[in-house]
Amino acid sequence: MRILLTNDDGVYAPGLRALRAELRKLGDVIVVAPATEQSAVGHSITLLTPLLVQEVLDEQNQPMGWAVEGRPADCVKLALMELLPEPPDVVVSGLNAGSNAGINVLYSGTVAAAIEGAFFQRTSIAVSLEYTKPKLDFPRAAGIARQVIEQILAKKPAAGSLFNVNIPSLDKGPIRGIRCVPQNVAPYVENFDRRVDPRGRVYFWTKPGLSCPDPHPDTDVVALAESYITVTPLQFNLTHRALLDPMREWEWEW
Repeated sequence: MRILLTNDDGVYAPGLRALRAELRKLGDVIVVAPATEQSAVGHSITLLTPLLVQEVLDEQNQPMGWAVEGRPADCVKLALMELLPEPPDVVVSGLNAGSNAGINVLYSGTVAAAIEGAFFQRTSIAVSLEYTKPKLDFPRAAGIARQVIEQILAKKPAAGSLFNVNIPSLDKGPIRGIRCVPQNVAPYVENFDRRVDPRGRVYFWTKPGLSCPDPHPDTDVVALAESYITVTPLQFNLTHRALLDPMREWEWEW
């Protein structure tokens, strides 16, 4: 099996290295990932500057793949269209430092990379580890992620299938199981720290601790908080089909 591995934390991120080690148990792994951290860039792509590419080595000084001076979606585009000699059987994005559940899915570069793989009709899986402490157990979480990925692939999903996997913090205690749940879309609470620079200009820092005080029941946010691994099938077609037919009956002028 040929596996394309990418992320949004950067090609040198420990989560990517840990997941690569586990995925190599399943097949050949080629890494194409951002040269620097690209967290929360969503599905942005690079248009006005060149995409510099450099080969990178692993811990044994063996070829691992490529670092791209671009976004996660850029990495997958370049991998599938230019860099890989053969198309991969699966695209895996992760292992992200921090969960990508609820509306975080919309901002996540990790999920965006997986979406890009699904555009190209590759089975694509985003994998994230819930963040609760500065030191995350990536090797152990990567082993869990590999088992989940194996089970998804064993079901032979249709070409272009897209999955979002979140692993609960391993510091919270034993994992209770795996749940297939929808994405939570309840609002999050965000806060900004207002400051003034030495020249009197106002600026803001986004505060940590993004929270969802009233999540919808039986969703990824709730299940993750209850120490379940969550698996959510996603789609990138944003058409509101329930509204489409009534709109065709509207009187339009031009």
